[in-house]
Amino acid sequence: MGKLFGTDGVRGVANLELTPELAFQLGRAGSYVLARHEAGKRPRILVGKDTRISGDMLEAALIAGICSTGADVLTVGILPTPAIAFLTQRYQASCGVVISASHNPLEDNGIKFFGPSGYKLPDELEEEIEELVLAGTQELQRPQGEDVGRVYLVAEARNNYLDYLITCYSRNQNLAGITAVIDCANGAAYSTGPELWSRLGAQVIAINNNPNGVNINERCGSTYTEGLRRAVVEHKADIGIAYDGDADRCIVVDERGNELDGDHIIMLCALDMNSRGELNPPLVVATVMSNIGLDIALRRDNIQVANCKVGDRYVLEKMKESGALLGGEQSGHIIFLEHATTGDGLLTSLKVAEVLRCSGLPLSELARGLEKQPQLLVNLRMENKEKILAHPLVQEAMKQAEERLGEWGKLVVRPSGTEPVVRIMAQGPEQYLLEEVIAEIKQSIERAQA
Repeated sequence: MGKLFGTDGVRGVANLELTPELAFQLGRAGSYVLARHEAGKRPRILVGKDTRISGDMLEAALIAGICSTGADVLTVGILPTPAIAFLTQRYQASCGVVISASHNPLEDNGIKFFGPSGYKLPDELEEEIEELVLAGTQELQRPQGEDVGRVYLVAEARNNYLDYLITCYSRNQNLAGITAVIDCANGAAYSTGPELWSRLGAQVIAINNNPNGVNINERCGSTYTEGLRRAVVEHKADIGIAYDGDADRCIVVDERGNELDGDHIIMLCALDMNSRGELNPPLVVATVMSNIGLDIALRRDNIQVANCKVGDRYVLEKMKESGALLGGEQSGHIIFLEHATTGDGLLTSLKVAEVLRCSGLPLSELARGLEKQPQLLVNLRMENKEKILAHPLVQEAMKQAEERLGEWGKLVVRPSGTEPVVRIMAQGPEQYLLEEVIAEIKQSIERAQA
């Protein structure tokens, strides 16, 4: 991880770590690096944001930085992060920038760049932007007069995004007769989420769709589904959908009020795509944290699961490498590569709706195909993470744990990318076994530290 860019752009507490001054510098450096290929024409940078209160402040600073280099800005206002990726490509912008901290608390915010193709930036470009910011952008071009950048509001951006999503719906029947509760997390999908389902013919009950700048992700959305689960049962709905703050992921709730995570979504969509001959190759990508039950469920239909490191950028890399069309994480961040360049919560919910519409079965029945294996996750705080994990005592304990868990078990021991923490995750057929192997690994770490 660099000094500024993490695994998902530049993030921090707004006005403390992610300051307007930093946003201004990122605007200058980012527009300079990403617009260099625009030889002979004026660069255009597309900018959007989520609903958190600090978004206006950071947007103003970012736009000022972009315009100071002579690039124009296309503003699209509050829209989901995947909409920014799509619209960057649609409007042939030099790059896209979204101001959002996704599912993080209100006080956080972030700045994330997309290249002209709608994909997140590769590491080398992020490093180049970072080096410019850290070295100072004073020497970059400062055009005057008519060459200063201008700001244009793109009023049709929201409808362009929704119109595209509608084209991704592949069934002959619409969603008439289906009742859906949509939890918008008081975030970026507060209007687009309910409208998408309404336009497809569903009866929509929207909750947490009144953002006030400070209630984004507050006891709602994909990281807190308690209210959605109650609402689905109360309204006798067929399905519940929970988006996160920037709507790049979603979690599903069945008609009985049970939460279905990203593993369930991957299974449902993979089986549906495979039955229609649209999963070619018959392969999905999931992270090492996915439940082994997903592998078991898909193996019955000869669908393989390729594992990768945690993080949507690693999912995408593995999908491109393997040719997979579907991949994602337990968090509900799912990528449908035929339709999108990044995870899209609205698109994901639409694809689940397709399965529900086509099958004619209740969602709880469809989800029975995935039997979750017991899973235990323990976090251990330590500073010298890599050194301790490489210790022979720890390596031997991990080897023995894998042998005890066997073919249908899984062990993941990894250092956190954002905290001084080592995460130990074990899966297997019996809870007592998971507790034993994790206890043995913890003991080996304690001995290695002694």
